[in-house]
Formats: sequence, structure tokens, C-alpha cells
Amino acid sequence: MQNERGIRQEIYPVLTKRDLLRSAALPAITATISKSGLVLAQTSTERSGAFKAKDIAEAGFIYGLPIVTYYGAMYEFAIDRSSGQFKAPFNQIHNEANVFTYKDTAVVRPNSDTPYSMLFMDLRTEPLVISVPAVDRNRYYSVQLCDGNTYNYGYIGSRTTGNEPGDYVVVGPDWQGTISPQIKKAFRSSTRLSVAVYRTQLFNLGDIENVKKIQAGYKVQTLSQFLKQLSPLAAPTIDFPKFDKELVKTHFFEYLDFALQFAPAQANEIEIRTGLALIGVGPNKTFNFKTLSGEDKAEIALGMKEGERKIDEAVVNNGKEINGWRVGGLAGGNGAFYKGDWLKRAAIAKAGIYANDPEEATYPFTRVDSDGELLDGSKHNYVLTFQKDALPPTNAFWSVTMYDGKTQLLIKNAINRYLINSPMLPELKKNEDGSLTLYIQNKSPGADKEGNWLPAPNGPIYLVMRLYWPSPGPPSILPPGKGLWKPPGVQRIS
Repeated sequence: MQNERGIRQEIYPVLTKRDLLRSAALPAITATISKSGLVLAQTSTERSGAFKAKDIAEAGFIYGLPIVTYYGAMYEFAIDRSSGQFKAPFNQIHNEANVFTYKDTAVVRPNSDTPYSMLFMDLRTEPLVISVPAVDRNRYYSVQLCDGNTYNYGYIGSRTTGNEPGDYVVVGPDWQGTISPQIKKAFRSSTRLSVAVYRTQLFNLGDIENVKKIQAGYKVQTLSQFLKQLSPLAAPTIDFPKFDKELVKTHFFEYLDFALQFAPAQANEIEIRTGLALIGVGPNKTFNFKTLSGEDKAEIALGMKEGERKIDEAVVNNGKEINGWRVGGLAGGNGAFYKGDWLKRAAIAKAGIYANDPEEATYPFTRVDSDGELLDGSKHNYVLTFQKDALPPTNAFWSVTMYDGKTQLLIKNAINRYLINSPMLPELKKNEDGSLTLYIQNKSPGADKEGNWLPAPNGPIYLVMRLYWPSPGPPSILPPGKGLWKPPGVQRIS
């Protein structure tokens, strides 16, 4: 899930300039977009050149990518029971009593450190009360609250509320009421549909039963149930549009139009929402896309492509380069964190939806070795060495996870190992000087080194380091990219 940085779907248009200019492609793109009811009551002449379809589409694509990405993940996890990745319907917790493996393909860069629990919340009718059990003080856990704008609006867990039991309430953007004194804390989502992502630390495979007991203690109920009151009248049933990776290539703005009804406009969104309304997107739309000229429709397609290019560029350049690693580029946050920077929000969502705040988890990532050359398991073997007393500084734990450089998914391998993390330290072999070397290669480095082997794909490599609850004091990776602790570079050895 990343992700953490972890969870992301490839839902953005993959359209080349050639695709857009071919006569057979453009009519298909514009015809499918027109089905979304996007629109104009005025003619192109009446608009007097003030309407800039390409500019609006470009800005709208950048603004909307996180929202549509979020909808895609929600559809697969909580709506489409035949998706193969379905977890549970709204307002029910689904516990995974295992960690992600190569078989999990719904999201990219999945975290394989912690078993997940997920709760998709429909907050239209009334608030929900999330209850957590007592958790051993030495075990890290967190409940990340992330809304449809991809804003992290709160955390429950080791770092923020401690490991004591408690009841917490999550309210929607429209709710007004008094919080019961039985509730420890209230959290407000900026959208009417939201998600809670639970992460529970697993020390080793023999620890899974303990994790299951904790997961069984995660509870959710409506506020009226919690207070033993009559339930309010249920909100209308939602007719969710089918989502898949092919449909979104040509129906992007249709999905955005649908999703925005659950996301009341905030002050810093008025300008972008006004622009989107000009192409029939959002609650305040006043035009019909079908009346747009062929030129405007082509401009919209080109605007989407340009928006995608800018997002891809931002993903590559996000964060600060340190010894080949990009640090600070995968951090999420609340609305104040983004400050209306829609490109930053889009880059983070594309890199991995449900990205944690940097204080909760920081994710250095790399595709290159210390010399800047692309990592490739079919060509070279590599090592990653942490010097003595220079392991990643955390209050919880750290890990290094291997992904296929093409798909950003976990890879099938002979020893079923997808990462090396700090709970494994007692079994890892240290060098004579006290340093720790991890062997990153496609084939086994030999029986004497296999305990420290992180199997790599027979091709491009993508590595993500995760520091859960990074230590705030020196040396620290915080603030990301500026902290005193720096990840060592990946060294090519053959």
C-alpha cells in the first residue's frame, strides 16, 4: 500500500503524441470523453477566445490525478467484489493476517513490513467511531486517516496517541455536533468518503498470531451505535461508475466529475474548480462538452498529456538526491502541507498513494547506484553497507524493500524474501568492523552470505528504504533531505 508510498494504481493516461495526432485516435478519445457529459451552452464563437481548453485540461489533470487515483483504489478495495483485490464494503474493517507478496498487484510499491487492516468509511450519514485495543509498548502500530483529497488528516497509534486503548471519532466535512467525553479525539475528513489504513508491526513469521489478536481488537461502529441512540436516516445509495485502467485513459474527467461530489470545495480550490466547470467537471458545471469543437477536444487531450509529463518530471525530481537516493520525495501530509501545490500532491500520489507524513515514516528510494548508473540485476551485483552505529535511526523500525524496476511490484524469488528489516538484525551477519552489508543481486551470493541477501529481479531494480517513526533527535533523517543521517549509496561490485 506505500504504500505506503506504497499504494498506487497506474490509472493516468498513457497517451503518446503520436496517439493524439493520429486521425483514428483523436476521435476515439474525444468521443469517449464526450460521454461524460462535459459541456458548453455557448458556441466557440461566443466564448471569444477566453476559453483555453488545453490549459484547463492540463491544470485539471494535475489537480485531479490524486482524486481519481484514490477513487480507483477505493473501487478495487471496497466496491468491486470481483476485482480480485476486494477487502470489505464501507464501514467494515478488513484485516490481512499476512504481509504483501509478489501476488499482490493492485498497488505499486506495497509495504511488506506490516500486516494491513483497512477501513473505507462512508461519512455521509453520520460519524464513525474507531476503537483500538491496548498494544504492547514495544510494538509499533498506526492508523492513518486519509481522505479523498489524499490529505492525511490525522493519526492514531504509537507515535501520536500511544499504545493505550481508546475510542476516536471520524467526522465528515458537513457534520456539526458535540463530541462525547467518552471520545479521546475527533478527526475531520475533508471528503465524505475516506479511508483508515492500519499498520501493525510483525516481528517475525512466528509473531503472526500476536498480530491477529491485535487486529481482532480493532473495532468500528457508527456514532449512534456507540452512544446507543437511534440511527439517522441513511444516505442515498451511490451508483459507483465502473473503474479500470483502460477506461480511465479516456474517461479521466468523468471519474473526476463523479468524485468531486463527495469533496466540498475548499477556499484554495475555487480557482481550479471554476476552470473545471468550464469543461463540465464538478458540481458547478454549466456547459456541455458535446458542444465543444473538435479543436477544443483535441486541446483537452493534449492538455492531459502535458499534465502527465509535468507530473512524471516532478516524481523524478521530487526530494533531494543523497548518495543516489531521493529523500523526502514520497512524503504525504494534510492540506496545510500541500498549500494548494497541486503538482506536488499529484507527484506524491503517483509515486504512491496513502503516503505517510514524514514524521510517521520516511521513504528514501533509488533506481541508481552511487555512481548514478541505473540498477540492473541482469547486469550487475550490488552491496549496500551501513557503517557501524550508522543504521537508519528510528523509534520503531526500518527496512529496505526490493521492487521490479518496471512494475514497481514485489518480485517472486527463490527464498520468498522481499525485504530486509531491523527485526531481522539478530540473524544478519555483520562484518568484522561492525558494519552491515546487504547483498543485492539476482542469484544467491553463496550459502555464507545468503542470510544478508536481498534478491533482485533479472532486470531493472527499484529500492525503497522505509524508516518508521524516524528518530527526531540527531542523527536523524528529519527533516527529510536535510537531516544529519544520510542513506549510504548502493555500490556496484560486478
